[in-house]
Amino acid sequence: MRSEAAIRVPVGEGAERWTSRRVDRRVLLVVHNVTSAGRLLDVLPLFHDDFRVQLMVTCTGSSAFEGGVRELFAELGLPVLPWEQALATPVDLALSASFGGQLSLIQGKLAVLSHGVGYTKKLAGGSREPGAGSREPGAGSREPGAGSREPGAGSREPTFGLSAEWLLADGVPYVDALVLSHPEQTERLRRVCPEAAHAAVVAGDPCYDRMLAARPYRERFRRALGVRRGQRLVVLNSTWNPEGFFGSGGERDVLPGLLPRLAEELPADDYRLAAVLHPNIWYGHGPGQVRAWLDRARRAGLTPVDPVHAWRQALLAADVVLGDFGAVSYYAAALGTPVLLGSASRERLDPEAPLADFVARAPRLDPHGPLREQVEKTAAEHRPFTGPARYTSSVPGSSAALLRRHFYRLMGLPEPAAPALLEPLPLPPHEPPRRTAPLHVRTRVHGGEVWIERSTAQPYDAAGLSHLAVHEETRDPGDLTVAEVIVREGRPDDPRLGGPAHWTAEVLRRHPHCGLAAYLTDADACFVRARGQGAFRLTALPEADADPAVYASALHAWLADGGTVPDGGTTLRVHAASAVHPVAVVPATPLPHSADGAGPGTPGGRPLRG
Repeated sequence: MRSEAAIRVPVGEGAERWTSRRVDRRVLLVVHNVTSAGRLLDVLPLFHDDFRVQLMVTCTGSSAFEGGVRELFAELGLPVLPWEQALATPVDLALSASFGGQLSLIQGKLAVLSHGVGYTKKLAGGSREPGAGSREPGAGSREPGAGSREPGAGSREPTFGLSAEWLLADGVPYVDALVLSHPEQTERLRRVCPEAAHAAVVAGDPCYDRMLAARPYRERFRRALGVRRGQRLVVLNSTWNPEGFFGSGGERDVLPGLLPRLAEELPADDYRLAAVLHPNIWYGHGPGQVRAWLDRARRAGLTPVDPVHAWRQALLAADVVLGDFGAVSYYAAALGTPVLLGSASRERLDPEAPLADFVARAPRLDPHGPLREQVEKTAAEHRPFTGPARYTSSVPGSSAALLRRHFYRLMGLPEPAAPALLEPLPLPPHEPPRRTAPLHVRTRVHGGEVWIERSTAQPYDAAGLSHLAVHEETRDPGDLTVAEVIVREGRPDDPRLGGPAHWTAEVLRRHPHCGLAAYLTDADACFVRARGQGAFRLTALPEADADPAVYASALHAWLADGGTVPDGGTTLRVHAASAVHPVAVVPATPLPHSADGAGPGTPGGRPLRG
């Protein structure tokens, strides 16, 4: 990523004439791609409120994954230096969270942080990791024209960021501070590149510290994802390369067949699905393409999570993680969350890294076996590994203070008097699932008690009554012709739909097979019209916490079983997601009989074989 021309403010020719404030120090954030930028965003608050420091940002242009960088820079709002200008501009401190580009030519102190859980990947065959960049001729030392060693040219299997191939230029270390999260990494560094051992700085993991600090808000993060009482949140997570869970070049390409089965086998009200994909997947293939690949899964209730701003919150909210050999799985394990590996390849891992040991020992997902059984077994039998929590950081909660101390020491500037603090993880936007795929609803009624379970497929051994509930915005309009319950969300005063009374009556007139239409007005209430029965308002009582579409299907089953709503209303006890949800059913304002949609079709369901 390269700008057209050099900037003139706050650095550049004649900058002193145009700047409003003079500063003592310049700090340059060196971004390779969105992935590495995430770690720089973690430490950015360490310079907040310091009027002595001017922050700037640049992109090396060395990564294959530059998608999203321009948008991230716009969000940051910092001066953006073209890479050539960045190399020509003296700075007091440069921070990078990756290698690549001509880092050794930066005119100032250089500190490098890991953008994952330490340094774990090896580069088999001496090949450079895509996106890591390379040093061009003339980039081998602090002095231009001194030559360079090509990354990966030494050892056959160097560890990215923790070997001579990455830390030395012409045999000389060029990194002033290599930030490590645990002494274990220091020991590996001393073995493989003793020349750079003096640059090692054990200062913990700011990403992990932010998650630890946010643990008390787990329930908020769950509510942000629309996780309801009794539900388990299953987070799918994948690193970026072909052997990852999302990749197609591993032992087998399981994802295309696995995604629909997750929606079929994990009941919609018992499980909530979300996906955390590596930024190199998201921006490498393009967010639109990723959403297109996940379209069917999204319509069945899966939510792709923002890979920059919300993945940590999703991890904190998760009950089970279906992951692979990437850093996110290790972070999940460090937090004590059960992890089931959909891809356990260790070919790209340094065998001495703690991550490799975790991948070797973690339980495996059988993509062809019963999924619900595996997820429930993983959750029930989970015993946290001690390694991830131990090796993710040797100084949990202390990274802010340690990092700021080292950064200011490198700049030769006294630290600010205020405590060094990281930014709290923000509360993500509310993203409840929006299921527009048809749902097979299985019910059992006993008096005012209704047991209900929904999924995108009908189990072969299901018993009792079943009906098909379809969202009005289903992809296939033919689904509506066979639906027994039709639902949609909307504001009560939405003029496009004419309001709940108008819409429900219109649906019953338009679809003769439909027995009940439900207009979901908010997170715990809906307006329904049952054919030949009238209109009702359904409102969750304080102890209830389920999708209001569940209440509508429960009423449909209850009416089919012979239930009638008295003039004063009644209460149904809906059993879903291992919880009981009391729901008040009250007749709506009486309307003319024709508006009830009376006609062909009756409420009920299809009997299933036991």
